[in-house]
Amino acid sequence: MSREDPKSKLWGGRFSEPTDAFVQAFTASVDFDRRLYRHDIEGSRAHARMLARVGVLTEAECQKIVDGLDDIQADIERGEFAWLTELEDVHMNIEARLTDRIGAVGKKLHTGRSRNDQVATDVRLWLREQIDLLQAEIRRLQTGLLDLAEREADTILPGFTHLQVAQPVSFGHHMLAWFEMLDRDHERLADCRKRVNVMPLGSAALAGTSYPLDRHYTAELLGFLRPTRNSLDAVSDRDFAIEFTAAGALVMMHLSRMAEELILWASAQFGFVDLPDRFCTGSSIMPQKKNPDVPELVRGKSGRVYGHLMSLLTLMKSQPLAYNKDNQEDKEPLFDTVDTLAGSLRAFADMVPHIELRRERMYAAAQQGFSTATDLADYLVRKGLPFRDAHEVVGKAVRFGVEQGRDLSQMSVEELRQFSDTIDEDVFQVLTPEGSMAARDIEGGTAPAQVRRQIAAARERLGI
Repeated sequence: MSREDPKSKLWGGRFSEPTDAFVQAFTASVDFDRRLYRHDIEGSRAHARMLARVGVLTEAECQKIVDGLDDIQADIERGEFAWLTELEDVHMNIEARLTDRIGAVGKKLHTGRSRNDQVATDVRLWLREQIDLLQAEIRRLQTGLLDLAEREADTILPGFTHLQVAQPVSFGHHMLAWFEMLDRDHERLADCRKRVNVMPLGSAALAGTSYPLDRHYTAELLGFLRPTRNSLDAVSDRDFAIEFTAAGALVMMHLSRMAEELILWASAQFGFVDLPDRFCTGSSIMPQKKNPDVPELVRGKSGRVYGHLMSLLTLMKSQPLAYNKDNQEDKEPLFDTVDTLAGSLRAFADMVPHIELRRERMYAAAQQGFSTATDLADYLVRKGLPFRDAHEVVGKAVRFGVEQGRDLSQMSVEELRQFSDTIDEDVFQVLTPEGSMAARDIEGGTAPAQVRRQIAAARERLGI
């Protein structure tokens, strides 16, 4: 058992024996919540200024506190601050150091607040900043996708359903599909940010405070949209963290889908793309190997964020109002979700613009699997055949092609006419991958002209 004086704790007045040494280490959060130091100090500065505004502190006391907090932040950023486990968390470490530095006036800073509303405010300040950074990284990746899509608007790629060749599409069109996934992610984060951007400070432990705080002024100083409306909810709410992690799980799901396609495309069996060497590794035993480690790792990290979402949901599911120590467990999943998203987005934003395409392999693959069969059916419909009849005709032609080992475009007009006498020489205009792709010139379609229009519209939306 520790021999510390229980009264040395900032909350130790009620206790008659010291905290067990194991319990002290087990319950401490300073090893991970110290990353909130800048936001904790920012919130404390604003709280001090508000206390001076309402007359709880004098202007001289406020300035002394703010100067002391500035000095502590400088110490931390120079690596000259000793974090103490016995002081439990980032808040008490900073407050204790402030009192050591400026004396008894440092003890006045905690007037009208609790660690419950303080930590909720710190996490919101931190997460708000992280959302902004993640949105910027999403935009960077989207910009790279637009550049690649524009460069490869005419490049033909086999489109797949069920991982079977379906129809030819523009490679640029495929990149725009990835762009749209990320656009939804950006919107979700922006929407989530609105609910992050409310201020719990002033809710105190759970019931508010008897001091005449001006919470709107504090919120204004900290850039929050408004103060929270209910003190019980404010100190116990972690919906914002769960919502962010859910949005993060969707980002990782999208990146994982992209990663899976890159892994397939880079394989010898597909051979559609070549990933930059600096994003790949080799084998310790097989010298020929070039492994797509970055996409594989991003694909794997999606499960990590899914797990954090389940952890946070489970953490909150049985908690009575208001704050409980359980809530200390919100930070590590949240911190790791942000770190995982930031790293994965950065890796993709750095890698995607430098992917090299093997256009001949993609074109050859687009000519396999009867990818223009639907175009033949559409051709027959335009000749007056009902679609279901056209579907049957093309199905028979495909079966003939399978037996002969030839694509529809490799058959003669005479061979095709055995299935429908409406077929003529002009059929070959639609049986090539180029013809198929160009024919889909409608909004949202894969025709190169549409792809370029979509890219221009996307650049306008992004302001680039």
